[in-house]
Amino acid sequence: MINIASYLSRLCIPFAAFLFAACGVDRGTIVGVNTRNNIDPPTAKINPLNSLPDLLPAYAGSSSCRSCHQKENSAWQKSHHALAMNKADERSVLGNFNQATFTYEGITSSFYKKGGNYYVQTDTLDGSLKEFPIAYTFGVEPLQQYLIQFPGGRLQALSIAWDNRAKSVGGQRWFHLYPSASVKHTDPLHWSSINQNWNFMCADCHSTNLQKNYDLNTDTFDTSWSEINVACESCHGPASKHLQWAEDKQSDLENFGFTLALHRVSSINWKMDIESGIARNGKTQVSQELQTCAQCHSRRTTFLPGAEAGNQFLDHFNPALLQPPLYHVDGQINEEVYVYGSFLQSKMYAAGVTCSNCHDPHGLQLVNSGDSVCAQCHLPEKFAQSSHHLHPSDSPGARCVNCHMPAKNYMQVDSRRDHSFRIPRPDLSNKIQTPNACTSCHQGKTNQWAAEVLHKAFGPPDLEHYGEALQAGLSGAINAEEKLSALISDPTQPAIARATAVSLLPRYLSRGSAQLLQAIAQGDEPLLSLALAQSLDRIPTQIRPALGIPLLFERERVTRSLAANALVSIPMDRYPVSVQKQFSLALQDYIASELFNSDRPESLANLGGLHRQRGNSTQAEAFYWQAIKRAPYYAPAYINLADLYRSEGRELEVEKLLRSALNRSEGKAAIQHSLGLSLIRQNRHSEANRFLLQAAEAEDTSSRYIYVYAIALHSAANSKRALAVLEKGLERFPASEEILQGLISIHRETGNFASAKKYETQLTGNY
Repeated sequence: MINIASYLSRLCIPFAAFLFAACGVDRGTIVGVNTRNNIDPPTAKINPLNSLPDLLPAYAGSSSCRSCHQKENSAWQKSHHALAMNKADERSVLGNFNQATFTYEGITSSFYKKGGNYYVQTDTLDGSLKEFPIAYTFGVEPLQQYLIQFPGGRLQALSIAWDNRAKSVGGQRWFHLYPSASVKHTDPLHWSSINQNWNFMCADCHSTNLQKNYDLNTDTFDTSWSEINVACESCHGPASKHLQWAEDKQSDLENFGFTLALHRVSSINWKMDIESGIARNGKTQVSQELQTCAQCHSRRTTFLPGAEAGNQFLDHFNPALLQPPLYHVDGQINEEVYVYGSFLQSKMYAAGVTCSNCHDPHGLQLVNSGDSVCAQCHLPEKFAQSSHHLHPSDSPGARCVNCHMPAKNYMQVDSRRDHSFRIPRPDLSNKIQTPNACTSCHQGKTNQWAAEVLHKAFGPPDLEHYGEALQAGLSGAINAEEKLSALISDPTQPAIARATAVSLLPRYLSRGSAQLLQAIAQGDEPLLSLALAQSLDRIPTQIRPALGIPLLFERERVTRSLAANALVSIPMDRYPVSVQKQFSLALQDYIASELFNSDRPESLANLGGLHRQRGNSTQAEAFYWQAIKRAPYYAPAYINLADLYRSEGRELEVEKLLRSALNRSEGKAAIQHSLGLSLIRQNRHSEANRFLLQAAEAEDTSSRYIYVYAIALHSAANSKRALAVLEKGLERFPASEEILQGLISIHRETGNFASAKKYETQLTGNY
């Protein structure tokens, strides 16, 4: 139970009035609180708006840094940051535009120069060939993409890229980023589609002071930047005050006029422990460097715009947790996740290592060559030995990174290393279906062979890996709740792994696990609180306020906003005024986030859901249709709109909508399931069962779809078939309460009490 009276308040400016009216949010002055830092409300007078330029630092440009920081500027000029994006000209374009051609899926694209400009002729939105001027280069090594200007301020990233590697290793060629996917002009992955849009997908990490500036009413972008590439102020923040400090030598300007100081963790603070062979950080130093790097080097969505260097990451970004398909179930990289989520799992992060301990922050190269980077903290006399790496010296297997940072290719040619610095665990590979560095190289050997080699050399592995608990939660194992709860409660495990467990636990909610989540809600671990907020809408409504209301008072804006959205259906007038106002403030941020991202179907559907929760079905319908128009493949928009029609008794429109979605959307199982339910409501049971069967047998099915199909069979007097469906479903979802309840119920009704008792025992054992 939270003590609302203990919270301090602070004044905040209300958000757009028309949205408040639409969502039923109080338009008055909002009073917020902070549960952690006990910060007193500011006492300074409010300055007039026309004085803001004197108060806030402004972006000055990298050219203003050159004269004083020549060494750093010289290193940066050659870096991937400096070359992240540029206007297409003779200096920046690396690809062959000398009448070159490339054929993919029957379409031959041509690359050529004309009048000093660069052009491509390729297929566009309607499948026809069209000539496009190249507007910008995008990246430099090992590949370079090209951006094409579309109407409405859109920049689209061409999927045919230039391989900039040396010809001797297969480079100096045009290639397609999806060589085996058969991407046609109707595909969401086509270069002209929404999923290859630079303004949303790429922009804020490739330019400095990027402002997306999307206008929902006109469906246009007015995207701007201070500098076209990743320049000094991307990492150091706006420099105008620093220039003032440099000119006037004003000692009273904190951090030399910057909003933050990027203090590198000095090597002199690391002391070698001779016995373990591993250096320890002898001086605890709070570093904002990782928070700054993570803004781009992470798999995340930009939740709230306006992030600058040094801002709290969770005030602006909503990071992905360790869930498939982004990660393997043990946290190893699978899809492109951009380092941060991996690094948070590592012992390096836990020990205080930060990015610049290994990477030069200006030139971006490693600070030393080869294993010398690792030798900064890991004594070569102990680790650079065959007794440790088990390979001949100077062989690839002797290199630290090949065992502890295995690489994977992305975008066909871009090799990136896993930054979780993990110990290979071939003993887990068969158990939870994960790769390991040993058999990835020794492809003729088995996981068991590799596990035995490591066991003989180093003894048995450490305690159970967190991947086992996450696998239990993802697969619906009988002991999932127990394993997830144990992982969440273990502070020695990486916070991102524990947070992932938090996000999975609502599937297995009991009194005990609900109490654990309540402790998380009232605790002081930001990633765990975020994970709870991300999954709060899966918590039963009757207990959701007990978990969600404390999250409204979290320090991080993203967590507060997600919690407010999950509480939208809860009447707030029964709670203290301070809770109501904090909810209102957090909901404002959530609405601002969805409007900021309203170029995407996900946000449009979310805005539709907000309007529906507030009883504005006309606006909800309009937003759902807008989402469908924006992305015809996006299944949730169809499902949500169909459910709105169902609630209004518009069943024929439900059927028509869902049938149209079958030929347009991805992830058809949800569409098939919903269409089957609609046909049942229309008493067309035989036809309904055909779609329910398709949903139950789909690769992306759920225990719910299997249960519903089985109940439909049982209702049609086909109990034998229903039981077979449920039993097969239980093999896939062994902890599914619905499937177990279905088996118990049907066995009872058919007189098989012994079987019913068996499943009752299993159900009881789950809790």
